[in-house]
Amino acid sequence: QNIDISQQKGIWSTTPSNERKLNGAFWESSMVYLIFSVQGSGCFQGFARMGSAIGCEKSQDWGSAGFGGVFKVDWIRKESIPFQFAHHLLNPWNDSKKVQ
Repeated sequence: QNIDISQQKGIWSTTPSNERKLNGAFWESSMVYLIFSVQGSGCFQGFARMGSAIGCEKSQDWGSAGFGGVFKVDWIRKESIPFQFAHHLLNPWNDSKKVQ
């Protein structure tokens, strides 16, 4: 449901513990891409480019999920992509772990 809201409104929020990493990446390079996956789905639901730094404003769209500030995202692809097609991708902002 959160991904559907994000795709419709062009916004996203993350947990406060992730905000520092994402803002650091955005300030270093405005070309930060986010790959979205619903836990347990076995696939990605699409990917988007981070369109702004994370601010202090929070969104009521997420309910009481414990997310931090809202930031803009520009969706590039909005469809399911099985994990098997991305085994070669590593995330340098997450200790070079597999993107999954």
